[in-house]
Amino acid sequence: MTEPDSNEQAGEAELITEIDGGVAILTMNRPERRNALSSTLIKSLLTSLIDLDANKDIGAMVLTGADPAFCAGLDLKELGTAGNSLARGVVNAPGHHGPWPPLSTVVVGAVNGPAITGGLEIALACDFLVASERAVFADTHARLGLQPTWGLTVRLPDAVGVRRAREMSATANFVDATTALRWGLVNHLVPHDELVGHAVALARSICEGDHAAIARMMQTYTEGALAPGSAAWSAEWEASQAWQATGLDSGKVAERRSQVIARGRSQL
Repeated sequence: MTEPDSNEQAGEAELITEIDGGVAILTMNRPERRNALSSTLIKSLLTSLIDLDANKDIGAMVLTGADPAFCAGLDLKELGTAGNSLARGVVNAPGHHGPWPPLSTVVVGAVNGPAITGGLEIALACDFLVASERAVFADTHARLGLQPTWGLTVRLPDAVGVRRAREMSATANFVDATTALRWGLVNHLVPHDELVGHAVALARSICEGDHAAIARMMQTYTEGALAPGSAAWSAEWEASQAWQATGLDSGKVAERRSQVIARGRSQL
């Protein structure tokens, strides 16, 4: 496994990338903020995924978070500050169909802890998921007074079924790792200490295959998923833009942030 870049060794990088053979391991690295998505982290993640996807030496990628969380969603502290890039909605480009554009390289999500709201959308954007027993999932968009823009209303029903997806979004209740496995949200549930190793082993299996054939098959999956429901992506995007056009009350976001955090802790 290669050493991180020098700025990552200093512990300052919000995203750490390591290369292990043909596997790239990306770690969201804001543990003190539970890996909440700042504008910087979003940009780093997007740039790194695109660059690694273009690297012919990389056969698969693993995305995880620095303990204790996978990703707590958008940084609500930053979101609640008027005039910031998150509030202006520039984190999502139309037509991306998620937090990043379609990739030819498989991304395995290693969910090591809470994956909440935007963090759940990050997990759903991975090709498939491995979870530790510490993983929990929740969609708190509506409770915060926000709307999804990264395809949650498309990908979550695909993963767990429309009725369970509606329940998760309407109640904002937390779903534990065992339930997530039973519902089909995750592919594997493993001990926490074995999580990344298990995900890397799956990624190595991918690397052993024909890269071009795998890339084409993944593209076919994407095309098939979008073909019958492509209008759903447009509907979510249009709804999100109309909602944001009414004005984002940063004060309410800040108030609801503490309520959501307290509620999540009580459910955990």
